[in-house]
Amino acid sequence: MGVLRNSLCAMALSLFAASAGNAATLLEPTLHVKPQGVEVGGGRVALTLDACGGKTDTRILSALVDNRIPATIFVTGIWLKRNAEAVEIMRAHPDLFELENHGGRHVPAVDTPRKIYGIRSAGSPVAVQAEVESGAAALAGAGGPAPKWFRGATAEYSPSAIAMIRRLGFKIAGFSVNGDGGSLLGAKETARRIGAAKDGDVIIAHINQPTHAAGEGVVQGLLALKQKGMIFVRLDDAEDVGNDGTTD
Repeated sequence: MGVLRNSLCAMALSLFAASAGNAATLLEPTLHVKPQGVEVGGGRVALTLDACGGKTDTRILSALVDNRIPATIFVTGIWLKRNAEAVEIMRAHPDLFELENHGGRHVPAVDTPRKIYGIRSAGSPVAVQAEVESGAAALAGAGGPAPKWFRGATAEYSPSAIAMIRRLGFKIAGFSVNGDGGSLLGAKETARRIGAAKDGDVIIAHINQPTHAAGEGVVQGLLALKQKGMIFVRLDDAEDVGNDGTTD
């Protein structure tokens, strides 16, 4: 009996450790678009910009419109309520802007209680679903096409949350180039990172921090890519491949 008891205890501890490990696992998916295949210069990249909350960085928005640079904008319900003028500009340029789902309240799509970069996660499957669906509802209320893509706050997910979001009918937008470090980088480093993007990259940056130096760097980096002959595409306009089951 002692041997059996010890065996059962060991098995229980093993299962607990595995469960704890799964609970602790967070994924930051990558995403690429199909490369154009240009060997020298040029190429194809997708610019994605998060509008988490707050206001609109008109430096970036104006540069996109003036230079005819397409972008996929991930908007929260919070940002939509506060930035009607910017939304109107984006809606007036449907050839440039694709608006997608960044959640209702900018809550990380992680179904266990924890903090990611200081932001409290959704904490349960029900809360993850509410975050995704409320974001989609906010976009529907603002008019325009229903969203097809979702990007959660912090762009980190629990594996089970990824599976749920896919069942809800959304692709999940990872990235391959972190352009502005959450809008916390300086202009020079932001410009360097974005300007170094290669054929097939998906860039993430932010369009909701008009007082941050990173916004200036976003513009500089994008103009540098345009000068190189890089072609910008929106996520819906290109074949894309994400890992961790986020797009397939």
